[in-house]
Parts: sequence; C-alpha cells; structure tokens
Amino acid sequence: MCFQRLNHFPLFLTFFLLFHHATPNPIKTVVVMVMENRSFDHMLGWMKRLNPAINGVTGSESNPLSVTDPNSKRFFFKDQAHYVDPDPGHSFQAIREQIFGSNDTSANPPPMNGFAQQAFSMDNTSHMSENVMNGFLPDLLPVYKTLVSEFAVFDRWFASVPASTQPNRLFVHSATSGGATSNVAAKLAAGYPQQTIFDSVYDAGLDFGIYYQNIPATLFYRNLRKLKYVLKFHSYDLSFKLHAKEGKLPSYTVMEQRYMDTKLIPANDDHPSHDVYQGQMFVKEVYETLRASPQWNQTLFLITYDEHGGFYDHVPTPARGVPSPDGIVGPEPFNFTFNRLGVRVPTIAISPWIQKGTVVHGPNGSPTPTSEYEHSSISATVKKLFNLPSFLTNRDAWAGTFEGIVQTRTEPRTNCPEKLPTPVKIREGGPNEDAQMSEFQQELIQLAAVLKGDNILTSFPGKDAIPHSQINKPGA
Repeated sequence: MCFQRLNHFPLFLTFFLLFHHATPNPIKTVVVMVMENRSFDHMLGWMKRLNPAINGVTGSESNPLSVTDPNSKRFFFKDQAHYVDPDPGHSFQAIREQIFGSNDTSANPPPMNGFAQQAFSMDNTSHMSENVMNGFLPDLLPVYKTLVSEFAVFDRWFASVPASTQPNRLFVHSATSGGATSNVAAKLAAGYPQQTIFDSVYDAGLDFGIYYQNIPATLFYRNLRKLKYVLKFHSYDLSFKLHAKEGKLPSYTVMEQRYMDTKLIPANDDHPSHDVYQGQMFVKEVYETLRASPQWNQTLFLITYDEHGGFYDHVPTPARGVPSPDGIVGPEPFNFTFNRLGVRVPTIAISPWIQKGTVVHGPNGSPTPTSEYEHSSISATVKKLFNLPSFLTNRDAWAGTFEGIVQTRTEPRTNCPEKLPTPVKIREGGPNEDAQMSEFQQELIQLAAVLKGDNILTSFPGKDAIPHSQINKPGA
C-alpha cells in the first residue's frame, strides 16, 4: 500500500497544478461530525503499525504514577483498550496536570507526563491509570482503520482549548468559546452570543443544515435559536438519508449524534462509558450514505473529537504563539488567556478528491509560523472553500487550513469503498440506565427544558446528580 506525506507542496507539484488545470475547489458540501472525548493516541495511535508515517505510538511511551518520585511505578502505553468506564478527568485543572505534571505551566514543550498521576488521584486502584494509558488495536476500530488507509488522517490536530467539552464545541463553529473554560450551565442555557460559521454561510447566500438525533448541542449558540434558522434543523432519522439521496444536502452540513443512552437506542458519540462500536456504526452509516449520494464528488467529510477526554497523548500541546480569539480572559481562579491549545485529538478527512493514504502532519508555517490545526481550522477552511468575506475571530485567522488536500488531483477518485467494515460490539450488555449522567448530558437536558419554556436555571441539580433513567420519566 502506498502512503503519502502531505508536508508541503514540492515545486514540481506547484507546476503540475498550474499547467494541468487541477480543480482549484471541487468542494460544494462540507460535512462535519464532532465525536466525544478521546485522544489521538487512544483511538488512532496504533494505526502507526499500518502506516509508519503516522505520528502514533510504539509502546515505549509511559507516564509515572507520581511525577515527583524518581522511583515511581510507570505505566507504559498498551494496545489493550477495550470498554472504558468510568469517564477519566478532563476539567481545566485535570488537563493542566495531565499536560504539565503539576500546576506549573511554564514548561515548553509540556512534558505530557501527568496522565497516569491525575487518573490515580480519581481512582487509587490504578484501574483508571491503566485505562488512560491504553489505545485501541486497529481491528477493534475497523471503520477508522479503513478511512485512515483510504483517505487522510491529521496527526497534528489539537483541541482548541485545554478544557472540557463545551468550550471546545463552541470553538468548532465560532472559533471562540466566548471566554468559557468549563461547562457553565447557566450560560449554556442562555446561549453564547458570538457570530458563527452558520451565520457566515447564511449571509453569503448558501445553505446549512444540522441533522440531530437527541438534542442539538449546536443550540448552545444563541444565534441558532433565531426564527429564521428553525428550518435548518432536521431529524437525522427522518431526513439525512433522504436529503443525501436527492442531492439536497446543504453546503455546510453538521451531524449530531445520540448523546444519551436509552434502553432501546444506545448513544453513539464515543463519550465514555458509551461503546465505541456504536460510534463506528454511526460513522459507517454516514459515510455510506454520502458515498451513495449524487453529491459525493463534491463532498468533504470531516470527523474530529471535541477534546481528549483525559486519555494520554504523547505529542506536546502547543504552548506558545497561540492567539486569543477575541481578547476575552477566562474566569477566576485561572484567568486563562487562551494562549495555548488542548491535547491532540483524532481527525480524519474524507473525499474522493483526497489521495489514498494521505497523512497530514501540520500546516507547516501557514498562515503564520506558529499556526496549527485545531477546531478553528474548520471555519477557516470553510471560509476559503466558499469564498466567505471574513474570518470569525483572531483564532481562525491564525489556524491552519486544509483545502490543499482536495486540490492535488485533476479528477475525483473512482475507487473509494462503497461500504465500510462492520465493527464488533465491545460493551457486554446494554446501557446502564442507573448510571449517573455526565455534565454534558445534564446540560442538554437543561437546554431542552429552557427551549420548551421551563425555567430550571436555579433549580437544576449539580453535576452527577441525575441518573439516565430520569430521561424517560414524566417531567424530566
């Protein structure tokens, strides 16, 4: 199998593009899927065995149980990841310890040596330390194994902020979290007011659509609650396959997963303790639907993860040269200035215009010497692909863009697989209906209540207070 490194365009390729009339922008439909809480090494690190060009793992990577003890037990990174429960730590404080090993954030590059230590502080049986220092064998993730081999994998794509789910999800479509470094329930329910890429696409006369399964997390953007956008939200089960078959997918299409486990339909967002089998099945279904669509030859499908979820990654997070999106400083006690990124996350780009086996290592000094791929790269790339008039913030103006991966061919590939392998279930048994809800799930329930008109901002229970079984109870 032949693999390609996409480090930079060599001189001969530049002349090829100039004189052989490669299509400058064949993409008319961008499809974005943001999965939950897994690091690159945890999900894709062992893909290095399939393609040595990928900056993955070898098994020599390790973390001490105690960073300050030179004789500490060490946890080496293994290939035995399986079903993960409970959820590892991924708060702003936890991530700081994972990256730097302590509260001192002066190291550059960060040592990435505090994952096992931080996990042990949550579970002193070493069970969680072993979980966070483990990755999936490629055969357990056959959908990703095929996509990585057939299309493009980014091995230097970072979360936008070293924080939890919602700050990073806010960055995905707006290139800022509005100053959020944690999941602030009241602000999420009220909605964050910043301009989004949805607004930019709409104002340019293009269309966007959000295909949701439970509750659309994109409604944490206040602007998307406007009446003019109400018809942009579609039921995934009722509309996605139909729209794809008819060639009617919008220019900017967002897929939203099932974030909730229920007795009949399990979650498919990959958030622990959800089975990654369900996530693989969801990706498979979306890919095969797009592959069969008449829009396939003009589509770019991007899969990424909001943040690393507490799982180990060996690549140091960029800690210098990262611009604040908008000058907003995070709340006390950290007063974060948004001058460093989060941990590396899995990211895969899919299109018939992408050369088979592409590995994208980084933007290599473009548009600035310190630019990196991170979630703001999505809005930055969409701006370029659709010729939108302006960036959203300083951050997406700085972020690397990846339109180049669909501009190296004169015609689309015809050998892209029509079907992907079917994965095998990993979790034994069904969803745990009595498990405590995650913070994200609680916020989605609160969002649904607020949109319905119920004011529960002052009475909503704290974190880890609501069991899954409450979802189906009257009034919940």
